[in-house]
Amino acid sequence: MAHPEPCCPSLQAETALSRCAAIRTQLQAAHLFADPSVPSPAKPSLDGGGSAVQTGTSWRISPDPLLLSRDQLTFFTALGPRLLSFYRALNRLYYESVKGVQPSWVAQYLDRGKPDALVTYSRMKRFRDSLPAVIRPDVIPTQDGMVITELDSVPGGIGLTACMSEIYAGTPVDSAPLPLQRHELVGGRDGMVRGFASMLQSAQAQHAGCVAILVSEEAKDYRPEMTWLAARLREQGIPAWCVEPRDIRFTEEGLSLKTDSGEQAVALIYRFFELFDLPNIPKSELVQYAAKKTLVAVTPPYKPALEEKSAFALLHHPILRPYWKKELGEDCFLHLTTIMPRTWILDPATLPPTATIPGLSLGERAVANWADLETATQKERHFVIKPSGFSELAWGSRGVSIGHDLPQSEWTGALHKALASFRTTPYILQEFHKGRLFDMEYMDEHQQSMVHMAGRARLSPYYFVTGEKVELAGILATVCPADKKVIHGMQDAIMAPCAVITDNTR
Repeated sequence: MAHPEPCCPSLQAETALSRCAAIRTQLQAAHLFADPSVPSPAKPSLDGGGSAVQTGTSWRISPDPLLLSRDQLTFFTALGPRLLSFYRALNRLYYESVKGVQPSWVAQYLDRGKPDALVTYSRMKRFRDSLPAVIRPDVIPTQDGMVITELDSVPGGIGLTACMSEIYAGTPVDSAPLPLQRHELVGGRDGMVRGFASMLQSAQAQHAGCVAILVSEEAKDYRPEMTWLAARLREQGIPAWCVEPRDIRFTEEGLSLKTDSGEQAVALIYRFFELFDLPNIPKSELVQYAAKKTLVAVTPPYKPALEEKSAFALLHHPILRPYWKKELGEDCFLHLTTIMPRTWILDPATLPPTATIPGLSLGERAVANWADLETATQKERHFVIKPSGFSELAWGSRGVSIGHDLPQSEWTGALHKALASFRTTPYILQEFHKGRLFDMEYMDEHQQSMVHMAGRARLSPYYFVTGEKVELAGILATVCPADKKVIHGMQDAIMAPCAVITDNTR
């Protein structure tokens, strides 16, 4: 791999350096970017994919957004409604499995490892039609097209992407507007804030009061970006505050919050914490009680079955194919099965001697036992093993093992661990798809020069649901050096919003 090389000194490079410095200054003013000379915390971020900023984290700043084609924008615009259809169909599949209309093993897989009380709560009739109001897939651009590695309904990066969109669009966040470029940001300058605001208003329904963005201690590294976002919402007339769970007050009338404007009733809780963390969250039972009594609205809903990566395995399962085709329609089903990689639930149950695992093969050999994977060659191990969900290991890329990147013994160990964890934390096996290279440049803080980098990108589009409408509000790009197998937020990554070229001469 070629190492990044400094760009040739020029007026263009000086302009790029000045632009990067302005971007950094404005991010620091928003408390979303730290001095890169200060080491960042070792603890990974909580967003299912590691894309959001931590307190004290920095990354490589590019002078420009990552540029997409018009065809790629069309792909992302159409993807949102398809993913909402997928969530709706998954939700129905789960409930029909509970009732016995669909195979019972569907609900058994999705409920495995969850506390009985949470499962019972999630199945309450009043929450039956509730779906995530924020949809964020992690999309890897490959040589053969786009691939979705996972979905996240409790994503970080919303405030960060909103702030970066304002900065890269030239908004004078600190009275220092950036030069106009010949591109158009996906979602525009304030699409993230407007989209999030519309989603909140829709989710609030008939409840009167303010919005509490509830950030747990586990997710505290995201408070700066959600605090920034809440301030922007208040500027648009939406009373919203980013708070800790202990700040919520409970009365017989509902939940309330003490703000600078005095005590306010809480109409909507925006849940910014993972459900596995519920036992550690103060007053979580009171929030659930208030939601059950319809005293307050909560989004995303307390439905762990909709937050499992094993949903990809269900989409590809041949027994469920008629259901998916009927619910999604032929075109949507074909599209999703093309861009969602084949996935298998690592269930250690013994198969009959004549059975094989559907769709899984090593070369031309069908796989009948997970033990067959232990002897797979490095070229045959283009698979990823990761927890399906409901675990502290299921976010921040901490539980990910990439087969062809591991020695044989470590690959075998990862497989054994995954199978042994099935009762409490099911794991999945997923096809690995290699991202294509992007050429970008960034500012070297130490040398004060522009540097070229070839890297692989993860594109994280943010969709906000308002009723039946799904809006693409922005896309965050994370571009890691080409030798990194797992793409996530890190100091060596370039992070920038995405844009579409508007000048055909470029």
